[in-house]
Amino acid sequence: MAGDEIGYAWLAARYNVQAIQPLPLESRIGRRRQTYDQAGRRLEYYTEAMRPQGTVGAHLTFALKHEGVALEFLARLFGALPAEALADWIRSEPTGQYARRAGFLYEWLTGNTLAVEDVGGNYRDALDPELYVTAATEVRRNRRWRINDNLPGTPEFCPLVRRTTSLLEARQYGIADRLAAMEGEFGPDILRRSAVWLTIKESRASFVIEHEGQHQDRIRRFATAMEQYCGRLDSPLDECALSEFQSAILGTTTIRTGLRQSPVFVGSSSIDYGAVVHYVCPHWDWLPGMLEGLQCFLARTGPGEALVRAAVASFGFVFIHPLADGNGRIARFLVNDTLRRDGVVPEPFILPVSAAITSSAVRRAEYDRILERYSRPLMSAYRDAVDFTHERVAYADGIESDFVFNAYDEAAPVWRYPDLTEQAEYLFAIVRHTLEHEMHHQAAFQRAWYRTREAIKDWVEGPDEHIDRMIRAIRQHGRVSGKLMKEFPVLAQAGIASELEQAVAEGFADLQDGQ
Repeated sequence: MAGDEIGYAWLAARYNVQAIQPLPLESRIGRRRQTYDQAGRRLEYYTEAMRPQGTVGAHLTFALKHEGVALEFLARLFGALPAEALADWIRSEPTGQYARRAGFLYEWLTGNTLAVEDVGGNYRDALDPELYVTAATEVRRNRRWRINDNLPGTPEFCPLVRRTTSLLEARQYGIADRLAAMEGEFGPDILRRSAVWLTIKESRASFVIEHEGQHQDRIRRFATAMEQYCGRLDSPLDECALSEFQSAILGTTTIRTGLRQSPVFVGSSSIDYGAVVHYVCPHWDWLPGMLEGLQCFLARTGPGEALVRAAVASFGFVFIHPLADGNGRIARFLVNDTLRRDGVVPEPFILPVSAAITSSAVRRAEYDRILERYSRPLMSAYRDAVDFTHERVAYADGIESDFVFNAYDEAAPVWRYPDLTEQAEYLFAIVRHTLEHEMHHQAAFQRAWYRTREAIKDWVEGPDEHIDRMIRAIRQHGRVSGKLMKEFPVLAQAGIASELEQAVAEGFADLQDGQ
């Protein structure tokens, strides 16, 4: 019911501000204390005794205490809230931890200074480390507000990740332990041979996601680039490093490398309706600062958060979308790059996360949905700001475009302060599937192949490439075909064909899906 909202919802109604990203929690007054979970959001009902007084300070205190820190909403609220109203409250509670936290966040988000002096009290964290992934290094003490600045990013870009049950499990998930267990099961030689195939598989699947799976030369080039660069660039988000890696995966003939200097949207084209915009990317002038914020997140959070860091690196990059081309492939590369830097995926392994994404229609749809969880609210709010009616404009990077977006400043808090909790949960699920299914199956397949090769050599002699040709042909046709016998006349000798057919059938009998 209207009037029963408290905390952020009360502030939203009072000051006519609304977060574009749905807040994960909403509080209301009800008849009894109740909690409802629905579609990833939580609705909390409190009794009348918990209703805050009808003041900014009371509802901000309730929100920060019970609903957490919502940077996008606070950025919008502080743009609408008279600074003096906030200052009056803080001056009335100069030692209050929530008043001081609000003052710190106001100045951190807006760059403005409140007319407040002489606050006191014990130092408090800007973010509760029990509830959020926070900075583990370079935690700065803000003496003015007596707040420990453990925000993981910068005002230009600060993604937040909440510590959900799933991500607490991810923190304990031993990727290196899983790889060691597979090495014990299959042996180091088979696992390392599998690593080569998995790198190629990851490259191919990454291009499939971009609807470019037919370009074999590009697939090989990306696989080579992953082997060359994964975990080895001093700073993979540095502008020079990005240009170098972008050229490596796209080729020297790519039209434009480096940070874009023009407007970009992600969408599709229709013969009847023209361009269909699914996501508008941040303003090009903001890209260096946003990438610096992403680098800050990776520098300040600890390697114990490897899966979360990999998710933020990947999804943060793709939502910033700093390049004219190659953003998706580099974003997925950053998963492995981060995990290798954090020491949880040793060389030469590449986790084929793209292969896991494309392993089924359901998983491919899940990937699209997790991207849309961020992009759809943005476009729902600002679709009318998209305009293609202007004359084409030539931008500094040589791009000519008639695309105009008229709400960059209004949308800025969505881009700068994304909640990437769901994206981190998604990546954990994908990595788990990758290790426990994709990689395990590939190792089993490699073991079956080499065992079958050795079994066939009991009957015929020849180089591995000829034996492999026989295995592929027999697996494809289920028998020794006339064409194969013509290519290798030795197979016409009595009994050899049937022995090879039996060796292939037995060699791959334990595989579940006949890969």
